[in-house]
Amino acid sequence: MSLRQRLEAVSAETAPHEIGTPDATTGRAYQALKLRIHQLLLSRIDLEAMENLSPEQLRDELRLMVERLLSEENIVVNANERRDLVRDIQYEMLGLGPIEPLLADPTVSDILINGSQQVYVERHGKLESTNVSFSDDAHLMKIIDKIVSRVGRRVDESSPMVDARLPDGSRVNAIIPPLALDGPIVSIRRFAATPLTMMKLIDYKTLTPPMAELLSGLVRSKVNILISGGTGSGKTTLLNILSGYIPGDERIVTIEDAAELQLQQPHVVRLETRPPNIEGKGEVTQRSLVRNALRMRPDRIILGETRGGEAFDVMQAMNTGHEGSMTTVHANSARDALGRMENMIGMAGANLPPKVARSQIASAIGVIVQTSRLTDGKRKLMSLQEITGMEGDVITMQEIFTFRQTGISDNGAVEGYFTATGVRPHFADRLRSFGVTLPEDMFNPARRFE
Repeated sequence: MSLRQRLEAVSAETAPHEIGTPDATTGRAYQALKLRIHQLLLSRIDLEAMENLSPEQLRDELRLMVERLLSEENIVVNANERRDLVRDIQYEMLGLGPIEPLLADPTVSDILINGSQQVYVERHGKLESTNVSFSDDAHLMKIIDKIVSRVGRRVDESSPMVDARLPDGSRVNAIIPPLALDGPIVSIRRFAATPLTMMKLIDYKTLTPPMAELLSGLVRSKVNILISGGTGSGKTTLLNILSGYIPGDERIVTIEDAAELQLQQPHVVRLETRPPNIEGKGEVTQRSLVRNALRMRPDRIILGETRGGEAFDVMQAMNTGHEGSMTTVHANSARDALGRMENMIGMAGANLPPKVARSQIASAIGVIVQTSRLTDGKRKLMSLQEITGMEGDVITMQEIFTFRQTGISDNGAVEGYFTATGVRPHFADRLRSFGVTLPEDMFNPARRFE
């Protein structure tokens, strides 16, 4: 007998304990059963006693209580169905409900929830549908509330958008009705349980060994770096990896909208913005945190992403003794990144003439690293460019490394190669003064990396 038939039988035989009208699908009938068991469990559980149990003891206690309730309610299920029900109840009580299996899957990089009945994931750069669903929008809203309340934030009709994070650092964005017309929308950008390393990026052919060696040397020699790229191109991942080359004896201040960076150094101060309260007061912006960070005696400032007027303060910091600072920006090319930085400096209300703003940028930023997610889902470091100064009103740059796409294979994979341009960068002397020696053939354009 199928689970659907059993649930229908239970529904018919136990009128005082109905689980609802039999549904057309096993999935909905199972959801109804799970909801009933969950509600019964909540009515009987001793929350104060449960708080004193370890996670393992709590899981065991929940399993015993679910099995006891199944017996009391005369619900007959086989061993596999019983195991699934116990597991799902544990997910509801201790985790984030139906998406817990996705969070435990290391191949999932993004979880995209489009209302209660539609969940997509990204694996290896490609989106795919899942059979995961929530009971209804109210069930999904409970999961959203659980996520945002952990970090002291809220989401409701008066504040229908929120950024938050999971305990592992994964970034969460939620938007709910009335702004979301088809139910609550949740986007989770996963952070790997084991952070990626530079060697992994080389293995994935995101960049080449010479590029990795140069980037590590730039960080150690305190060159200011701007990482540019589109959404999902790996900007934050690269920023996290590069920060690992900062010496452990330096004081680092990180500033983020939702804390994602996982720095391993012993002397790290982490700051996070705060949204306005229900009265529209109490907001703390990235710009305020950057200004405050300057009073905290930082050796380096790492800004998760530059989005607005804080660009002006970041440029000031990079120009006034906080060398080796890093940030990211959304842009499709290195030249576009400079234009965006100029526009964001204008958002600060400084009223600087364009040439003065560009001069500030040119003297503050040493290197722009351009990342991209290609059509086959793979991420590449497309270009590494050095800012060399100003010519008239124009910021001048020279490209050091580049990825050249040559075509697309029959299976849709992007074909191309990495190469140096043959230009020897001006910062080579700075690296040498910091004890970073670069191989003579590093900038040889004849060397190609497929």
